[in-house]
Amino acid sequence: MITALKVIFSILFAWVCYVVISTSIQSNLFKEWDYLGSIPWMRATLWDFYANVSVIYLWVCYKEKGIFSKIVWLVLLIVLGSIASTAFVLIQLFRLKPNEGLKEFFTARNG
Repeated sequence: MITALKVIFSILFAWVCYVVISTSIQSNLFKEWDYLGSIPWMRATLWDFYANVSVIYLWVCYKEKGIFSKIVWLVLLIVLGSIASTAFVLIQLFRLKPNEGLKEFFTARNG
């Protein structure tokens, strides 16, 4: 199960990086912001994004002991979105020892 999750999240991480980079090359978010901000679905998407960041960040706060790492992850989640969240999950998966499973993945604290 853990190996499958590593593969899935590695593919997801690579895909999200590809989509963000290729889109950034094609279109400048800051030039498009006034137009995008006027679209109701864009505003809904942003609210949805920040709600998800809040949920993921609660898990990050549980997993990470140090205040510095908690702050760094918050900034990364806000700035990088799914790139940061998939990276955090991958880091947690690769930290597991061979005999550990999903229980440790979700509950073991870092540090």
